[in-house]
Amino acid sequence: MSPSLSPAVSASPSLSAVSAPDASPVLAPTGPRPPGRGHPVGPNSAELLDFVRRAAADPELIAALPLDPEGRTWVRLDGPGGSEAWLIGWPPGSGTGWHDHAESLGAFATARGELKEHSLAVRLPASGWKTLELEEGVDRERRLTEGRGRGFGAHHVHEVLNESATEHAVSVHAYYPPLPLIRRFSRNGAVLRLEQVERPEDWQ
Repeated sequence: MSPSLSPAVSASPSLSAVSAPDASPVLAPTGPRPPGRGHPVGPNSAELLDFVRRAAADPELIAALPLDPEGRTWVRLDGPGGSEAWLIGWPPGSGTGWHDHAESLGAFATARGELKEHSLAVRLPASGWKTLELEEGVDRERRLTEGRGRGFGAHHVHEVLNESATEHAVSVHAYYPPLPLIRRFSRNGAVLRLEQVERPEDWQ
């Protein structure tokens, strides 16, 4: 099924109106993690990736997103299987800053322009810390040009950037379960610091 602008709730996206302690444990690289537990069965990261790629390939959907030269814009989409999905516009030079998505799996794909992702190959503790020291070898980087996407598991820590000086980028993102919170971090070399916890009411 092709992505659609229809307001019906389905696996196709549709537009929706939205405009601790200071100990510093050392985190080393981790390997693959088992799927998260305790959540109802829903779409996995591969299914979310398929969805965002199909949505990113829908020119009518992408053209419907209003773009602002001063800041990111977004509209909510109907994601598959109860997932949360967003269409996001990135003006030149914009980015997210470092953050994670708690227990949610996710995926995103670039529909227009190019995005860069910096990520960490570590799993952060769920709570009880303010700063962490990262070991060498945990940094990852990838460029996502138009049509490219990536899926990720729970506790994925990254930042996403549009490094173009002149061109907007547009992307599609999906998460399951719907995001319970976003933790935002600052980074100074190997030190990652928890700065803020956002709840759904902060961005919807």
